[in-house]
Amino acid sequence: MTRSEPSYEALTETTAIALAKTLELFNADADLICHEIGDGNLNMVFRITEPAAKRGIIIKQALPYVRVIGEGWPLTLNRAVIESEALRHFAQHVPQYVPEIYYTDPTYAITVMEDLSHLTIVRTGLASGSTYPLLSTHIGEFLAKTLFATSDFAMEPQNKRELALQFHNPELCKITENFVFTYPLFDHETNDVEPLLRPIAEQIWGDQVLLLEAAKLKQTFITHAEALLHGDLHTGSIFASDEETKVIDPEFAFYGPIGFDIGLFIANTLLSALAREESGRDALLFHITNVWDIFVDTFSTLWQQHNVEDFAPIQGYLEYQLQHIFEDAVGFAGSEIMRRIFGLAHARDIEAIVEDNHRLIVKRNAAALGRDFIVNRSLYQNPVQLVQALQQVVTGASIVHT
Repeated sequence: MTRSEPSYEALTETTAIALAKTLELFNADADLICHEIGDGNLNMVFRITEPAAKRGIIIKQALPYVRVIGEGWPLTLNRAVIESEALRHFAQHVPQYVPEIYYTDPTYAITVMEDLSHLTIVRTGLASGSTYPLLSTHIGEFLAKTLFATSDFAMEPQNKRELALQFHNPELCKITENFVFTYPLFDHETNDVEPLLRPIAEQIWGDQVLLLEAAKLKQTFITHAEALLHGDLHTGSIFASDEETKVIDPEFAFYGPIGFDIGLFIANTLLSALAREESGRDALLFHITNVWDIFVDTFSTLWQQHNVEDFAPIQGYLEYQLQHIFEDAVGFAGSEIMRRIFGLAHARDIEAIVEDNHRLIVKRNAAALGRDFIVNRSLYQNPVQLVQALQQVVTGASIVHT
């Protein structure tokens, strides 16, 4: 008689505590407390603490469906393996910016990791007025080091191809293709458009110039396997304090265009800036310019010191690559803005604006920015121009490129 293989079973708070003790992450007689704290779209997250020792862990378990939608949308459990392996890979280059992984179980889609509860989710902190002075410096370095290290400029072609196969992630890429690039630009049933915004949405859905450029961006996302991406680097995927930053949740990790992660961070930070009153906006606008400046400085240093590409020393090649990355980042930022305004998952700090007319104005301004970033991405040469475009739309002016 052969022994049957274990099958998937969702954790409860009780079984999560039992797992922590089985893994000997706490003493057998430790008095533990467990709470399910997940508020995301896909997974369950348990925080287990031992109050007497003032320590804890996080157990994350992928569900076999999209949590925000339900069992009618099945989803691969392999994303848990993708996430844990991506965190381990990022830790080879920037261990200070990712949580430590203690244990993984691919059968039960479980990842056990460092408890980051001493930090705050950046999206939540920004909505309450925090500014995180080192955020863009840390994220710029995280992006430059992880993206360069997994690109053709740092890896031999065969090694890169093998790593890309390891992070083959078609189901979650399809979610991005649909919910970031496609559905928000069509009158799709999954969109969540408030009635006051409907006329603006209909203009977007009928804008043939916009749709053509959005189609090109989607094709770039699908076909340009330039580096290992986080794949979902918005402000809800980052924990931070004034001194520390940790990137989490890379279950969407795959080989894609370098500008994508950069664009997502810029877009979500920009949306938080739009949601604020003018007096509280400058700190976030700084992050939009600084993240690119830090990325360029770090990426350029790595280029000079560790490039394996024969053409790397050719004058102008680095500048060409950086401009290509920036143009992609601007376009992808536009796509992400459209997703957050017209799609299924909105920007929470904008949704928290109670006064209807104010909220509508912010969304209208965001849509104008998103459209311009997509259609005119080649006209943006530096991040200062992104800030200038925001300042123009909030004053009611048309975006002028100088």
